[in-house]
Amino acid sequence: MADFVTDGDFEQFRKLIYDESGIHFSATNRSILESRLKERLREKKLEHVRQYYDVIVKDKEEMKAFLDSITTNLTRFFRNQAHFDAFEKFIIPELMKIKKPANDHKLRIWSAGCSTGEEPYTIAIMLKDLLPPPWTAEIIASDISLKSLMVGKEGFYADSRIAGIPEATLKKHFDRVEGGYKIHDELKKMIRFDYHNLKNDSGQRNLDVVFCRNVLIYFDEAAQKAAVERFWDAMAPKSFLFIGHSESLFGMNTKFEFVKTEWACFYRKFLS
Repeated sequence: MADFVTDGDFEQFRKLIYDESGIHFSATNRSILESRLKERLREKKLEHVRQYYDVIVKDKEEMKAFLDSITTNLTRFFRNQAHFDAFEKFIIPELMKIKKPANDHKLRIWSAGCSTGEEPYTIAIMLKDLLPPPWTAEIIASDISLKSLMVGKEGFYADSRIAGIPEATLKKHFDRVEGGYKIHDELKKMIRFDYHNLKNDSGQRNLDVVFCRNVLIYFDEAAQKAAVERFWDAMAPKSFLFIGHSESLFGMNTKFEFVKTEWACFYRKFLS
């Protein structure tokens, strides 16, 4: 097996990754790409990265597996609590006021880049506790990592993964099982896990809230703008967008309005 990736190989794979996913690999991240390539070469019993390149440009399933391998799936329940405070205290009441006159009692939410499911389950827990009848919620959870989606669908989290969940919430919405906790089926039924590459249109429309946190940082400016425009198209005329606390739409020519509340900042789509 080749034990290095040439500059030409790196440029070739970097372009392919960008074209397929919008993820931008800088030279500083080269070691990550090289380690993932070595793993895939061992898995496929290939000697050279150029052989593997020939495989993934022809095999869509292997391309998915490769993109899965290069993504970072760092997440936790109630990550960035300030966002969820704003979601509870500002956005949910606002949406209920907006939708009630139309007799529409369903909130539609997309967790884009959901990783192993902690974010959509956090959203589901909150909505289950906060929405009065006849209000309901539908949550779409998507990611480019098939392995992460399988973890989310299973809804089992080891003891080390449940940090940050209040004790009362843990008792109310999880069952203690060997080695960890299993989330209740009534919450699992609120969420549809689905593979999606943010390079493409999701097909979603009239969404009330989009969470896409700590994903855009992996894209360059052009790919970020394209993704944000697709979010706009997927969202209802009066709706809300959360991005990561280290991410921003400032300097990007978008139609979203920046909103600063006492809890957190986010973006709003507002069409009268």
